[in-house]
Amino acid sequence: MSAFNHVGHCVTDLARSRRFYEELLGFTFQRHLDVPDEPAARLLRVPAPVNMTAAYLERDGFVLELLHFDREGNAPARERSFTEPGLTHLSFSVDNVAATCARVAELGGEVLSDTDIGGMAVMIRDPDGQLIELLPMSYRQQA
Repeated sequence: MSAFNHVGHCVTDLARSRRFYEELLGFTFQRHLDVPDEPAARLLRVPAPVNMTAAYLERDGFVLELLHFDREGNAPARERSFTEPGLTHLSFSVDNVAATCARVAELGGEVLSDTDIGGMAVMIRDPDGQLIELLPMSYRQQA
């Protein structure tokens, strides 16, 4: 037996990312966690000092763990191809795709306007470049 717990997402500015996910996508803050270096270094295979803090956000039973590493030597962000193995994107249905896109830049993200397929779907990036697909609420009714 197993149960879904959370998805972890590394961010460079915890407050900025919280604002993006809470204000744009309606996540609610669950808790903040200051993670001790020794167990974090071992579990995550990150050399000490790890200096990690986490914020847990929840939306519709989905828990997003925002991880921030306040340390030298963090890997830089890079663009990943959809064909590269691993997590490709997060997807959310919203009441109004255009209105949601209008707020993305003010919250530190980017709308990838070349991906817009006539209001049926569009990709955006969060402040750290994570791809997010926006779909209308009507998409949920088709599934």
